[in-house]
Amino acid sequence: MTASGLTFREVTDANRAEVVAIRVAPGQDRFVNSVADAMEEAVEWARAKPWYRAVYAGDEPIGFVMLSWDVEPQPPDIIGPWFLWKLLVGAPNQGKGYGREIVRMVVDLVRREGGTELFTSHVSGEGSPAGFYAELGFVPTGALDPNGEIILRVDLT
Repeated sequence: MTASGLTFREVTDANRAEVVAIRVAPGQDRFVNSVADAMEEAVEWARAKPWYRAVYAGDEPIGFVMLSWDVEPQPPDIIGPWFLWKLLVGAPNQGKGYGREIVRMVVDLVRREGGTELFTSHVSGEGSPAGFYAELGFVPTGALDPNGEIILRVDLT
């Protein structure tokens, strides 16, 4: 449990339906896909060493996060070694600081595992998460992923 009360929990048969039911706000689905789609990507891209968890506030699932876990980078398809692959907070829980706290938790986790940098990416356009990531110290690397997403990096040293 963190100071904010958020925890990462494995997605299991017992909680899968409620985690898959988490939805972002209307219009945000062009920036991040669904939890179900993310879990399918995890299977399809097993070589990217996906690590994913539901994010809970107390007993309520409020979000989802997925990383490439200490993977051998294979640009442009696999970025790493630590890549924040998916981050979503359900619409009813947005605007409460949960997204920032989830990223802080991910940063702490990656640091504990010896990571010195964390990458992520985002789709550009109005309403994109560019400002959110910039506020958290992420800077563009100048590279794009195969889908044209802007790759960002934050130094963890």
